[in-house]
Amino acid sequence: MPKSAHPSAKSALAEIWNAQDKTHALAAVKQFVELFGAKFAKAVAKITDDLDELLAFYDYPAEHWIHLRTTNPIESTFATVRHRTKITRGPGSKAAGLAMAYKLIMAAQDRWRAVNAPHLVALVRAGATFVNGKRVEREEHQQAVTPSVETAA
Repeated sequence: MPKSAHPSAKSALAEIWNAQDKTHALAAVKQFVELFGAKFAKAVAKITDDLDELLAFYDYPAEHWIHLRTTNPIESTFATVRHRTKITRGPGSKAAGLAMAYKLIMAAQDRWRAVNAPHLVALVRAGATFVNGKRVEREEHQQAVTPSVETAA
């Protein structure tokens, strides 16, 4: 996209990933396609081709969404590694680079923010089902996934 389209595209993308639930996010995607599909088909395809992966965080507890929506822990951790290797013009050797990255990441780990609602991590690992950030039981999930015969006819 040209730079002139970036501000409006950025706000439209923010509407997608900051939506209150998956239904609203899908509506925001539809609006994004309507706004930019005709002129910037390749950019729109980047969103629509992997839409399930883009919106996968809605299948986890709502308390975890803030952690899943951001890449900042990865970016900020490797920023220090990138800064050090830029100053020294490379790590020297492969072993030195790995050691430096390991030490810097271990130091950065002390400043990482804890996960919201850590008690829900065990449920996620156990395979609990979440829809729009709320845990659903098997019967509710089955009804949500499988439309009844009356509504299908």
